Amino acid sequence: MKFAKAFAAAAALLSTGVSALPKVTRAGRYLYQEDGTRFYVKGIAYQEQGTVSTNDPTGFPEPTDYIDPLADAAGCNRDVPYLKQLGVNTVRVYSVNSALNHDSCMQALSSAGIYVILDLALPVNGSIDRASPAWTDNLLSLYTGTVDAFLKYDNVLAFNVGNEVVTAPADTISGPFIKAAARDIKAYLKSKSSSALISFSSTDGDAGWRVALAEYLACDTDATSIDLYGLNVYRWCGAGSITNYQSIITDYANFPIPAYFSEFGCITSPPRLWTEVAALFGDQMVNEWSGGIAFSYFPAVGGYGMVTISSDGSSVTTSSDFTSLQQQYSAVTFINTPTQSAAGANTQATCPAQSTSWLASTTLPPTPVSGVCDCLQKNAFSCVFSNTASNNTSPIIGELLNYACSQLGTLGGSCTPIGASGANGTYGPFSVCDPATKLSYALSEYYELSNRQATSCSFSGNATVLSTAPASAQAADAAASSCAAANPATTQVPAAPTSTAPSTQGAASAGATQPASTGGSKNNNAAGFVDARGALVTMAVSVVGLAGGMFVLL
Repeated sequence: MKFAKAFAAAAALLSTGVSALPKVTRAGRYLYQEDGTRFYVKGIAYQEQGTVSTNDPTGFPEPTDYIDPLADAAGCNRDVPYLKQLGVNTVRVYSVNSALNHDSCMQALSSAGIYVILDLALPVNGSIDRASPAWTDNLLSLYTGTVDAFLKYDNVLAFNVGNEVVTAPADTISGPFIKAAARDIKAYLKSKSSSALISFSSTDGDAGWRVALAEYLACDTDATSIDLYGLNVYRWCGAGSITNYQSIITDYANFPIPAYFSEFGCITSPPRLWTEVAALFGDQMVNEWSGGIAFSYFPAVGGYGMVTISSDGSSVTTSSDFTSLQQQYSAVTFINTPTQSAAGANTQATCPAQSTSWLASTTLPPTPVSGVCDCLQKNAFSCVFSNTASNNTSPIIGELLNYACSQLGTLGGSCTPIGASGANGTYGPFSVCDPATKLSYALSEYYELSNRQATSCSFSGNATVLSTAPASAQAADAAASSCAAANPATTQVPAAPTSTAPSTQGAASAGATQPASTGGSKNNNAAGFVDARGALVTMAVSVVGLAGGMFVLL
């Protein structure tokens, strides 16, 4: 029987074509392979940019779609030889379509000895929004769906729950939602017996909140902490020197979990010499840092990129950036200290106290449970959001929710049950629901408090009265209360998603440009942007936040 099980496991690997790479695990503040060798990330960002606006007024060009590089078998077969030339052992990928097949690319990378750090977010509606953060059932389903699609691969090093969500002190209210995402995805991985790490990538902002964010995401218990902290660092420009990194060496001198540069490669003083590689992997930095990801293999906004792909997609032309990085990476010798036995036990950081530069509460939102949201939809609503004609309804939802909640206040109502405050650590019983469900809650409350006047469920044609509406306002309130009581807010292991499709158009062909996540009527009022270095991050399009119990448009 044992032989049969072993044969079946081997057959499963052969059927996907994925050969096993050594597991990488955390020991203290470092990473180690199964043989006890210290592991360093020596990698490159690997994702073409989607379609972006060339004249975006925000200065952050917004992609309306994305290209899943791991579903493009021909592209991977074309690029893996060049990744091997660079000598990388890791690629970072920012967005994938979980409905597509990734076997060929993951096999090619695994055969080349290359691990993958995979971001779980998608552009537009599939990420935690820094201005109006929430951890909702649609986001959890999106993230676990991607996890499920990649669990069979042995070369997934880490799943990244966020990238540059916090960019200023005001954004630190998103901390509890990032930490809740890490907690729930970590629990989900454990339930699936996966050894993949949970990571987060931070922008290199002011130390006042940047260090606090790192400590916050690594504090309390292992169950609520990330396993791997990434910092997107662009301090070393041109020839540079170790002094460019001195403050971040000091800032993380006592950081208890593994840390790496999740992006690096300043371009303001071209050509890029990549001389920071020797410092990053040298004895002056390896006590604090475990390698990094060079940005970027493909061309990106701002002049980044190390290769040019021919118009027919069949060939690669490398640049001087590529050659310089290849030379620097080839000269790296990993320093195998401390030994795994000397790395010490895993410990967590002390959670930072709230301050003017760090606003996050240590009370986290509950695990999103779709049951409470489904219950509301079936039993408590009388007036619902009905405009789903647009693939991206996020701006409409944000504006309507802001308006409906402000009008509720004039009638003595409140949107508190659907609100969440990362600063106060308070989360309404329906705060875990997707934005369209929250909007329908607000519309229904307004309709009921307006004595069900026909004009109070119009909202410029974006709402409609349900024929199955509760008999009265009192019946609607009772139904909502019953839904909350039957689905209490708790922390639990997330259930498997009912569907792994990341969007209503998620089954697009492999290698094609993918539509940004819309999730039908489920979205999180966030927009994915490409920042000045080409990394996918999140910003608000039209969002709502909780301030003094009332929602306001930010």
